[in-house]
Amino acid sequence: MPSGATAYLSCCDWIQLGSGGLCGAHLCRRVSLLCSWSRTVSEAARRALVGLTFDSGCYRGARMAAMFTCCLGCCGDGGSGHIPLKEMPIVQLDTHHMGTDVVIVKSGRRICGTGGCLANAPLHQNKSYFEFKIQSTGVWGLGVATQKVNLNQVPMGRDTNSLVLRHDGSVYHNNEEKNRLPANSLPQEGDIVGITYDHVELNLYLNGKNMHCPASGIRGTVYPVVYVDDSAILDCQFSDFYHTAPQGFEKILFEQQIF
Repeated sequence: MPSGATAYLSCCDWIQLGSGGLCGAHLCRRVSLLCSWSRTVSEAARRALVGLTFDSGCYRGARMAAMFTCCLGCCGDGGSGHIPLKEMPIVQLDTHHMGTDVVIVKSGRRICGTGGCLANAPLHQNKSYFEFKIQSTGVWGLGVATQKVNLNQVPMGRDTNSLVLRHDGSVYHNNEEKNRLPANSLPQEGDIVGITYDHVELNLYLNGKNMHCPASGIRGTVYPVVYVDDSAILDCQFSDFYHTAPQGFEKILFEQQIF
């Protein structure tokens, strides 16, 4: 698609095509659709579209020109040129919420050292899915936790602020074993552990297979959490999953992406 003034002039033809028989609301809607097509606009395109309003069959004068300029102003920076699109944030491990002896590498995807770390996005949506790959075995745990969790405490699951699967296959919350993986299904080095959370239950998947090991009890706003010790290394996967997310579940979205 052409860019700059050329693209906007072609869109102006579309607006002008029906301007003679459109009421103000419909004409404004056409301009709004044009604005939503691009978040940047050149000064040349702005002048071209403003000039169009003086010649349109139904509306004339500075008032309409000002209205069009205002609409386009939502897309530009007031006429000083182009502005870049705002990049959406990436879900990753949050170095502002990690234990003292934790090391985060690989652009926020790998955890090693000793202690825990939260992800940088809370689980606002109804059904979330994320994965962890066990790169090196040792003492580890993963699940969900509130921001009140003690990230220097290993293992987690000792209080009401975390609900985690531990490396031995047990699922703990508030120092109580909520469930346990079958003895022949303990995650090993290279395995992928998937987690679904729907604000009621946490469920576990091992290499894409449902372990039918639900656990619940945690309350409040929770985040994905992972902890390591004794040389364990884990990678988190918050998108581009190794296995297809279970039906109805999807990757974690930031609040502004949901609404």
